[in-house]
Amino acid sequence: MDIRHLRYFIAISEAPSLSAAAQVLGVAQPSLSQYVQRMEQELGVQLVERSPRGTVLTEEGHLLVRHAREICASMEHCISEMRDLGGGIRGKVGFGMPPSVSMVMSVPLAETVRVELPDVRLRAIEAMSGYIKSWIEDETVDIGFIYDLEKVEHFRIIHVLDEQLFFFSAPDTWPLDTPPGAPVPMHALEKLEMILPGVSHGLRKTIERHAAACDVNLNVVIEMDAMTQIKELVARGSGHTIFAPAAVHDFVARGELLKAPIVEPTISRPVYLVSKPSRSTSRACRAVEQITLEVARDLVRRGIWEGNLIES
Repeated sequence: MDIRHLRYFIAISEAPSLSAAAQVLGVAQPSLSQYVQRMEQELGVQLVERSPRGTVLTEEGHLLVRHAREICASMEHCISEMRDLGGGIRGKVGFGMPPSVSMVMSVPLAETVRVELPDVRLRAIEAMSGYIKSWIEDETVDIGFIYDLEKVEHFRIIHVLDEQLFFFSAPDTWPLDTPPGAPVPMHALEKLEMILPGVSHGLRKTIERHAAACDVNLNVVIEMDAMTQIKELVARGSGHTIFAPAAVHDFVARGELLKAPIVEPTISRPVYLVSKPSRSTSRACRAVEQITLEVARDLVRRGIWEGNLIES
């Protein structure tokens, strides 16, 4: 049994019949049948059940195809790495970003990768932090930003920065006696109508945890797990919100929203860059990771991504 046989068997598992698999592979059906028979003889088990309606994998066949996919993927990754060593940095890199990070990071990162790594194809995918964890686990993406380390003890982790959360309001509905932009004590938010993500959202959990620590019950009038819509609602005067400044940079720059730091206590959250160490990381992935850290540091130093850098 060799890699070619494994690839043939994967194609058989994905096709409704041997004839359909043969067409996909570009081989004659009798030859494909012989490959299957030889594999069954070599392994001493039945791999497929044949009927007039097509072929169905046996339990042993399902086990083989699962391992075959892993073996073929590992071989392809090995070939890709060897080719990388023989030339410039090239390949594809999947990158998961929460919406607030994507808002400030995705464009400058994409531009920098295109200039400095012209043979690397960066695919940035925006999603909540929890989804990014699972995508790294199943290798849908190679690296990603997340906000908490729950259930990721086996990941490779880089603590990039801590970002402070701010209070946001439309200019014409500023609700407090303090001047716009002045620090806002946490207890002053209790009487306000707030628009926040749902209770399962990581940002909401962080806010509620800090509020509970000082006996503040927030009045959440609208729950919405969509950053853009929350910003639109707040800009229209439908309520107020709490976000990381990076998520609202565009609205603040246009004067559609005002921001103020929250104090007594301050609310901050860590930002981590993570990857799966059990997967052999390509040169392309390592290069994108390095550029990501450089771009992040530059954005923080220029005040575009507000936070405290964690020097490694």
